Amino acid sequence: MPYKKFLPFGVALFFAINCFAQETVNKKNRIFDGLIERYTVLKDSQEVKQGLYQVFTRQDKLVVRGGYAMNKKTGIWHFYNKSAKLLQIYDYDKKQLMFEAKQYVGSNIGYMIDRKITDKDTVTKPVKIGGRYWGYLPYLSLYRTPFSPYQYNIYGAEADIELLISPLGRLADYKVIATFPYMDYTQTLRMDVNLFKEEDREFIPATFNHEPILSRIIIKCRVDEDGQLQLRYYDEN
Repeated sequence: MPYKKFLPFGVALFFAINCFAQETVNKKNRIFDGLIERYTVLKDSQEVKQGLYQVFTRQDKLVVRGGYAMNKKTGIWHFYNKSAKLLQIYDYDKKQLMFEAKQYVGSNIGYMIDRKITDKDTVTKPVKIGGRYWGYLPYLSLYRTPFSPYQYNIYGAEADIELLISPLGRLADYKVIATFPYMDYTQTLRMDVNLFKEEDREFIPATFNHEPILSRIIIKCRVDEDGQLQLRYYDEN
């Protein structure tokens, strides 16, 4: 029987052994975009994640599944969209992207490079570990509109988040361009990239003819009734 058929049991056994070795307690938190995270931490050091980590929608659909070993992401993680469609598989031990779902026309995520592309060129887009839903939530959650939704009509407001990714796969710049049609106002806001966690500043860089290259990621958003950002469209990406 092929070895890969034993993988789920092996992962479960890994977590079980770690739980017996160090006593853990369960945690549950509501986080951005109405998601709920469930995980375990060390009983005597509850800031340290240990064991299975999962994130669900309010409809109990799985968004993230992976594992921690002493607060470090380990093993193979699976990332889904809010409809529980698999978007990405990543191996944190090998630092290897194992699967990335096809991206469809009309996606919330777009890409740009400052090169003219011909049919002879080979180009790969930048990739955010965490997939095209979960991976980009930190960049949505940072923004708050400068206008009180209780005092101003922000209905129909839209925004583009622009991420500048260096050839080394580092977040070099973060910018939000928000348009408020009922106020005839456009706001451009830049924020310090150091506001993000270290893992949120790391990407797999774009390549042009097999060489890493500077790139931009554009995330299309809307401003909701609370003045926060949500993905502009609901799509399968």
